[in-house]
Amino acid sequence: MQDEAPQQSLLRRISTKIIGRPRNINDPSIFHKLSLIALLSWIGLGADGLSSSSYGPEEAFKAIAGHTYLAIFLAIATAVTVFIISYTYSKIIEKFPHGGGGYIVATHTIGKSAGVVSGSALLIDYVLTITVSIAACGDAIFSFLPLEYHQYSLIFKISLIFILILLNLRGIKESVTILAPIFLLFIVTHVLLLGYGIISQASAIGSHVNQFSTGFNGDLQMIGIVGVLAIFLRAFSLGGGTYTGIEAVSNGLPVMREPKVRTGKRTMMYMAVSLSLVAGALFFCYYLLDIQPVQGQTLNAVLATNLFSGWPGGIFIAAVIIFSEGLLLFVAAQTGFIDGPRVMANMAVDSWFPKKFAALSERLTMRNGVLVMGLAALFLMIGTNGSISFLVIMYAINVFLTFSLSQVGMARFTIKNRKKKDHWVRYLLIFILGFALCFTILIVTIYEKIGEGGWLTLIITLAVIIICYLIRGHYQKIKKAMKKFDEVLLLSSIHLVGHLNTKPVNPKHMTAVILVTGYSGYGVNTFLSLIRSFPGLYKNIIFVSIAEIDSGSFKGAEEVEALKTSVQSSLLKYVQLAQRLGFSADYRMDVGTDVVETASHLCESIAEEFPKVMFFTAKLVFRHETIFHKILHNETAFSVQRRLQWKGLPVVILPVRIDI
Repeated sequence: MQDEAPQQSLLRRISTKIIGRPRNINDPSIFHKLSLIALLSWIGLGADGLSSSSYGPEEAFKAIAGHTYLAIFLAIATAVTVFIISYTYSKIIEKFPHGGGGYIVATHTIGKSAGVVSGSALLIDYVLTITVSIAACGDAIFSFLPLEYHQYSLIFKISLIFILILLNLRGIKESVTILAPIFLLFIVTHVLLLGYGIISQASAIGSHVNQFSTGFNGDLQMIGIVGVLAIFLRAFSLGGGTYTGIEAVSNGLPVMREPKVRTGKRTMMYMAVSLSLVAGALFFCYYLLDIQPVQGQTLNAVLATNLFSGWPGGIFIAAVIIFSEGLLLFVAAQTGFIDGPRVMANMAVDSWFPKKFAALSERLTMRNGVLVMGLAALFLMIGTNGSISFLVIMYAINVFLTFSLSQVGMARFTIKNRKKKDHWVRYLLIFILGFALCFTILIVTIYEKIGEGGWLTLIITLAVIIICYLIRGHYQKIKKAMKKFDEVLLLSSIHLVGHLNTKPVNPKHMTAVILVTGYSGYGVNTFLSLIRSFPGLYKNIIFVSIAEIDSGSFKGAEEVEALKTSVQSSLLKYVQLAQRLGFSADYRMDVGTDVVETASHLCESIAEEFPKVMFFTAKLVFRHETIFHKILHNETAFSVQRRLQWKGLPVVILPVRIDI
């Protein structure tokens, strides 16, 4: 046991070196320091959308083999679709400025059931964002390496995921600023690629127009307008991966700089413009240069090689362009770590996920969520051997399921609030059009790819939804039992009237310190159990509570101050109850992201002030406790007990029985 403290100290130092020093939640500038301006938000969140141009347009173009003139229509349709979906999500940003994206929209506009479906789909989507982006990154980089090195591709991809986990445990802003040069390299190299690709064909525009006319008229005669539309619609839907990152901006609002709505809408505009230009220009280049698939290369690699092969050092230029593409995909994986834990935290606040996932770490990141997202991505990467073709199918289905629910929700919201909004019909039509586009892509993707991985997506999503319902059901049972508990004990505490003791606590007297949360039957039961168990022993009662900063309260300085006020109000009620029973009473409180750590430090300082002290805390006790209960309920009482006992301080855990 003597070695435990030094060992913990060593582990602490290593953790601090890798992850960084704890943030001070009481720092007035903390929200400014951790927030992102529109440019950094575009890098951290918009990279997901922009990187999808690496595989979305390619899938669509391959689907029109033999009818390549349709690439022109695909370029236009893609740009229009990007702007429609982006516009609808800009409206979502206005209505839901605290973020949450599709989960919050579906929950508040359709209902809790739609919300958990959207949230579950989003969680899987963000795991796949990490997996797909890293897998595509590895493939892009290894495509310019000799074949004998390809056996190390999977190890390379796994290593990248580990790097991102560490970056995100340090905190979001730091990881985004580290990745910024990669994003800018992609922009510069692709301006060169696409700009030169289109300009180089300017002199041959006449022949391309004739080629377009010949192809279009020939298909009209051979397969008719219905056949042409069918080919176009299939290609358009299979290119749905192009739009997969648009959701990220609305989910990531909490990390943006105030005013969040303006920053979010500006970020959305940056992403919409950049994505539509890059994706649209790629379609034009594929068509104008008659790009054909080459074994072992992406279409973008073929395009870059064809364009620059005649230049001095052309192969090197092409390699740098594709390398920047791979690096951007690495940046895009960051989106899964930014938004995935936030969706998980929002669901945890609503009891769909274990409450511990709403907790922030000392670096003010959702550490539990980051670790789960990273480990899930590792599992998928290893399980699929990093196969892009399999992963992209899973990816697109859940994205457009969430998109569709969001569009329906906003249409419903617009109808419900039509009297409060001018031009509501225009907004409604845009949401209906957005739903038609998203739902069409969803249905066609499922129909075309159900046997190639689509079935697995649906099964995994359904499994997550079922787990969420089981978790929420358990919490609802606890809530119902605690409500009865509150009614009995809080009512009885009103009638506990004795001589009001207003004397200040005396450090020389025996002191009982009780750790409580809000003013509830749970805390009153702990206090009354103490009195029954140790009658007449303690003269002082000190109530201790921690204002825990989780994802629900970490939205701004006002929310934190409101939380402090609420905790202080609850503590005063406990103090008044103790004083009515004749005790000298007081309270202590602190603010922190880790309840155990903060409570332990606070208790240690109390022990210095009151030498004759005993600490009391409580724990829910179930008739038949399983590992399920341990996962869903924090073992805070035991954790605090272990820490304080190591310091030589006595701690008693009192049981609170719940018969469920």
